[in-house]
Amino acid sequence: MQVFEGVRLQLATVIRHQLVGDREPVRTLSEDTTGDPGLFGPGSATWQVHADASMLIGGIRALLLQTVHPLAMAGIAEHSAYRTDPMGRLWRTSEYVGTTSFGTTAQAEQAVAMVKRVHVKVAGTAPDGRPYSANDPHLMAWVHHALTESFLVAYQRYGAAPLSEVMADRYVAEQALLAEMLGATNPGPARSVAELQAWMRGIRPELHVGSQAREAVRFLLLPPLPLLSRPPYAVLAAAAIGLLPGRVRRDLRIPVLPLADPLAVRPATRALAAVIGWAMSAPFPASA
Repeated sequence: MQVFEGVRLQLATVIRHQLVGDREPVRTLSEDTTGDPGLFGPGSATWQVHADASMLIGGIRALLLQTVHPLAMAGIAEHSAYRTDPMGRLWRTSEYVGTTSFGTTAQAEQAVAMVKRVHVKVAGTAPDGRPYSANDPHLMAWVHHALTESFLVAYQRYGAAPLSEVMADRYVAEQALLAEMLGATNPGPARSVAELQAWMRGIRPELHVGSQAREAVRFLLLPPLPLLSRPPYAVLAAAAIGLLPGRVRRDLRIPVLPLADPLAVRPATRALAAVIGWAMSAPFPASA
């Protein structure tokens, strides 16, 4: 038993370091949240979804999906350090999601304020000549809805206990709070799965894949990870690709073998997610 717990803690430490570096979690899910449950709190759909290993798949899917909006992609290409500091970018993103999901209200508000300050500097001109700004409410709404949809569809396929229709709507509504805090209000954020799907259909005419997107996708599919991290990442990335709309996969020129997703990718991903979930449920070592 002690041997298994030792392996579990070692695996948890490795996974946590890959995701957040040396940062400690803002709050463990077993802590008493009386007085300040944060933006969502225990019993929320957000806590259920965001505590699951499927978030890793949803995160990769969101990054792939966000590349197909030319203005969002221009901001990433020209202002992001994803090429030179991919792990740092991952850690900052993970810290933001973890803080807004599980932190205190004050911590979540500080994380949102930090993002808004950083976004002030992210502005320029896209390759097609159009100006862009990361604080543009419509562009922020695209990023928000792409992220919300990605986390939700990943959880519904690979999560420990898929959400009911009511809880899925609740998840979208809870995430709308974050969108409003960030200023993604053009128009107001979706508050149900049906509204989310309608929003994503409505933005399709704006989506286009250019050279910046294809460069980012190549990086996402073959990132400079440590050798031992590459096989599990390949499984997670394959699962994320399988969750993308067919049109997006075609536009990004991501080949998918017939039947590979249901026969190979899904079983492998579910097994990997189970191992990650088992490891990550281990108590966070105080000395880490």
